[in-house]
Amino acid sequence: MKRILFAVLGAISLSACAQAPQGAAAATKTDPVKPAAQAAQAATGNAPKVAAGSADARAVEAVRTINPRINIDKVGAAPMPGYREALVQGQVVYVSDDGRYLFLPGSGGALFDTHAKRNLMEDTLAGMRRDLLKTIPASERIVFAPANPKHTVTVFTDVECGYCRKLHSEIAEYNRQGIAVEYLAFPRMGIGSEDYKKMVSVWCAADRRKALTEAKSDHNVQAKECKNTVEQQYDVGQRAGLTGTPMILNADGVQLGGYVPPAQLREALDKLAAESKTAAKPAAAVATPVGG
Repeated sequence: MKRILFAVLGAISLSACAQAPQGAAAATKTDPVKPAAQAAQAATGNAPKVAAGSADARAVEAVRTINPRINIDKVGAAPMPGYREALVQGQVVYVSDDGRYLFLPGSGGALFDTHAKRNLMEDTLAGMRRDLLKTIPASERIVFAPANPKHTVTVFTDVECGYCRKLHSEIAEYNRQGIAVEYLAFPRMGIGSEDYKKMVSVWCAADRRKALTEAKSDHNVQAKECKNTVEQQYDVGQRAGLTGTPMILNADGVQLGGYVPPAQLREALDKLAAESKTAAKPAAAVATPVGG
């Protein structure tokens, strides 16, 4: 199943997209005789010369499956057997000799299957997140949903962070896009902080939806204490790999990033849903009825 890479190689992809238009424009300005050829080079990026059919060539091709515009500075032997090492715009990437697996180390790293077009690490993390979310009762979520939602997302939120507030200011548009938003608490300042106390007050309010909206609009929320799951939600967020708020997860536990505009989020959710259906068809086709 082909998966969208929301976070994998994000820094590489963003820097490439930012540089490509500038490179093409500069080429046209400095050499007006060959603008098309230079623009084509900018579109495909640069790579060292490698022997056709070699492990180095397969490594270059693997990186290009992620982003064809990327600049590859160097390819050579890796410290571990069976892999090639590539320097890609300031980052080190490891590619299996057959070109199938691409590993991006470091924080937020990924193991990418270039044949199946999926991040294998994200698959594992998604399953873990999905199981963790099940531990939070539906009654403990603050839900903003349309009458007949097409998609449901879980959003770990904080009442103080700017992008959390921006997302919530557009909650009506998310609902118009057919997206139900289920909020969970993640007081980023930590347990016992003023931020945490505000979120406890929200979760203890008689009208949580109103209290959350007011807290994110700098309106005073009556301080309250009660039996609540804010600390549990915070713990689940940490175990789910949350590094900043907001964090958006789809129903399968796939992370779609932080703040994503409503229309873009609907598009991403539609694509993931379509890919899930495509992946399910082969399994259904080989199923044999009991007794058949």
